[in-house]
Amino acid sequence: MADDYDGILGAFPYAFRGSDSLLFRSYVLVAALATLLLTLTCVLAVVVVFGQTAGARGGNFTLSRSFVALLGLLAVLPIVGPVLLAARTRRYGRSVDGSFDPPANYEPLLAVGGYLFLLSLYLGLIASMPETFVLDGETIARPEPSGVFAPVVAALYALPATASPLLPGAAAALILLLHRRLR
Repeated sequence: MADDYDGILGAFPYAFRGSDSLLFRSYVLVAALATLLLTLTCVLAVVVVFGQTAGARGGNFTLSRSFVALLGLLAVLPIVGPVLLAARTRRYGRSVDGSFDPPANYEPLLAVGGYLFLLSLYLGLIASMPETFVLDGETIARPEPSGVFAPVVAALYALPATASPLLPGAAAALILLLHRRLR
């Protein structure tokens, strides 16, 4: 295995090749895809905000442009975090026998934390959905919960919209806690 992974893009193949955990390897692939999709979405959102505020002067419009980019960064960092942490730990690892291998459960638990963060992003989006919203000039009510997960969706709808960032925030904190405890 190569000694260097040349930054964030090289960390993905480095972590994938170095890991013995199938769960972690699957997370590396899912994280790469999710990061790509989320980055593309945020870039398009910034382009739309720029288009909507093109004729306006600084102030609040500049703040809204920066806010969209900041939200994208805050969503992407915990997705790539487990991959970067595992690659760094594998590269600069410390072990009793002198090898660079991390503890046996380190990478699988980081993968679980990463998957929980992706789930928490989705749940946070559900929790932040307003009761009504306007689409193409038409007011639409949010869908009523139905099916097996109806109680979960109803509980998420009951949360105040301002509390919805707590779900991904708690999952991101879990990733850091797992890293600190296990490495």
